[in-house]
Amino acid sequence: MACGVLHAGQGLAAGKTNGKSAEKKWHTLDNCRYQELEGNDGDSFGLQCASRKFILRLYFVDTPEKSLQYGDRVQEQAKHFRVSLDDTLAAGARAGVFVHELLRGPFVVMTKRSNASGRSKQPRYYGLVQVDGRYLHEMLLAEGLARVHGTNTALPDGTKSRDHLRKLEALENQARAQRMGIWARSSR
Repeated sequence: MACGVLHAGQGLAAGKTNGKSAEKKWHTLDNCRYQELEGNDGDSFGLQCASRKFILRLYFVDTPEKSLQYGDRVQEQAKHFRVSLDDTLAAGARAGVFVHELLRGPFVVMTKRSNASGRSKQPRYYGLVQVDGRYLHEMLLAEGLARVHGTNTALPDGTKSRDHLRKLEALENQARAQRMGIWARSSR
């Protein structure tokens, strides 16, 4: 397939018909590339698919922040993982490196083109990333570098969000039990 082909429609902005929002369908973009941006972290990062550049925000997970810019959020994350603020920030930096390293080569993005407004002036959309047939959000959870959190959706294969969430919660629980990633420092 061609680099960055949108398999179900054109562009990245959702269309409207007769004044109503068009039904959001999954679009698959092949051969995407990671783009270095200052705000990249484990769950939100720049990418390029063909000539289009945008920021992707992962469905289903929240990785720790890597700075105190959003102090309330860092405190919330530290409380969830039962670690210090310093441990939270270190895990956030590690999650960002993990994603950057994993996405060195081309990867697949699936998106419904749902707006995931954020800090950047560039377009930001919710989506899923697959690397070698595996979902990035699942890998982050298994490595203990994320928590189940955020916006949910049915998967492209039709798996319902609630069913997928059970799988993700099991991955997070397993990482906690095995003391993976941030869980190695947790008081749980």
